[in-house]
Amino acid sequence: MNTPRRARPEVLVTPNVRAVQVPDTSLMHPQYTTIYLVGKGQVLTIDSGEDSERYRWMIRGYLAATEKAEIGISVVSHHHRDHIGNLTWLRDEFRAEIYLSGLTESTVGSSLPHSGIHVLETEATIEVGGGVRLQVLGTPGHSDDSVCYYLEEEGVLFTGDTILGGSTTTITDLANYMESLERIRGLQNLKVICPGHGPLILEPQACIDDYIHRRLTKEQEVLDLLAEGSALTSWAIVEKLYTEVDRGLWRAADRVVQAHLRKLQHDGRVRATEGKPRDLSVEESEEARKEEARRQAVIAQAEEYKVLAAKRALFLQENPATQQWLEAPVYELVD
Repeated sequence: MNTPRRARPEVLVTPNVRAVQVPDTSLMHPQYTTIYLVGKGQVLTIDSGEDSERYRWMIRGYLAATEKAEIGISVVSHHHRDHIGNLTWLRDEFRAEIYLSGLTESTVGSSLPHSGIHVLETEATIEVGGGVRLQVLGTPGHSDDSVCYYLEEEGVLFTGDTILGGSTTTITDLANYMESLERIRGLQNLKVICPGHGPLILEPQACIDDYIHRRLTKEQEVLDLLAEGSALTSWAIVEKLYTEVDRGLWRAADRVVQAHLRKLQHDGRVRATEGKPRDLSVEESEEARKEEARRQAVIAQAEEYKVLAAKRALFLQENPATQQWLEAPVYELVD
């Protein structure tokens, strides 16, 4: 099946939807992560991006340069940090009200702002203002708490990581995921998919069909491989089925294969021999915790230095080079 045609990056999606596209270099989403603005005046955002200055810079810059708007509401597609990391800043900067599912709240409650949190029921409707209404659709599969938001009047579906632009996504529960794909495939008036990562999808039905086809094809590949007779780990399956894929994506591929295997096991088509997990000692667990804390402290310090370096570079551009001179040269006309 041919890969569906996708749009080149643009800011304006429909009169009520704009995209703030933040460049990204991750192998998981190598083009950009997108934060969507819905409505006018007091706008609503779909997701917030990571806890990083580059997301804040893009949002501030877009609002200042493109439209005079404030962020009144921010909704969340799921709990992964590249979608919720910047919520505290949105709350502090704009006093935005945060809406998310109860499952998302229970998963990352300690990482959320201390105020302004509202729990959304799936299948609810959010009134943005100006007649703009977002439907909340429960679409588990990528994660247990994944939801999509649908602006039916304009045919715009915001999918978070349930569907991505330019690539497939990772899956935790394949049975739920296939049901979610079938659900969004049946939406009335669907014209464009706005994914959390990558370009807009202008042929949504073809894209969803492609996603379904890929999962069915991968399931058959796993079955064919196991039919050769050898018992295999999920990683061994990845090594055989993902030879053309960058090895930097193999851990993600392993999670997808495990999702397929769980479904096949549930369907009674595959059986598993129980593995033997390696249990860390108390000392090993504590050392691993300390090492991770040290690593995160270094990363945080590096981010702080980047911000300070950028401010320093701007200061030097705007001020004279006083450090080079005890007395700077002066110039005057020759008589």
